[in-house]
Amino acid sequence: MDAPLPVSEALIPEAIRPWRTATLVASVVAAIELVLLLVATFLLLAKPLAHAVRRHAEAAAFATPKAKARPHPAVAHKVKIGKPHLTRSHTSVVVLNGNGRSGAAAAAAARLSSLGYRVPLSGNAGRQDYANSVVMFRKGFTPEGYRLARDLHVKVVGPLDGLSTSTLHGAQLVVILGAS
Repeated sequence: MDAPLPVSEALIPEAIRPWRTATLVASVVAAIELVLLLVATFLLLAKPLAHAVRRHAEAAAFATPKAKARPHPAVAHKVKIGKPHLTRSHTSVVVLNGNGRSGAAAAAAARLSSLGYRVPLSGNAGRQDYANSVVMFRKGFTPEGYRLARDLHVKVVGPLDGLSTSTLHGAQLVVILGAS
């Protein structure tokens, strides 16, 4: 006669007895439940979070600036520059090509000569990547610089910067031609 099985072993069905299989099945079910919970959480939170980020970005983009940036003094208001002391025929201008286009300095020099300016020198600037044309003036020739800028429709005007007066060959003004 066979010995009776303990009570706990008698109640367990034959399919679950192999404990390794039961452990693997339980682990897979738990992993699937975890993935489903994560997906459900993402789906529930993603849309409200996306809307909140979008509202914040729109508010930041359309908000009025808190502190106004101070524009350059020459741009902020009309600058009183006075009348030029020299006529165009007595004003010397050096023309430098800063845009890299072949012949641009010679063409601008011819245009300035036709307007009455003296052009003792034209050539290439130290660099060829100027985006905008620039008119620069020597100290004491501010009105002449602004008149030249007005004649050439140049918006950037300022004192000599990066050039020495010795490189001007006696000229009062410099025009550096940019891409526009």
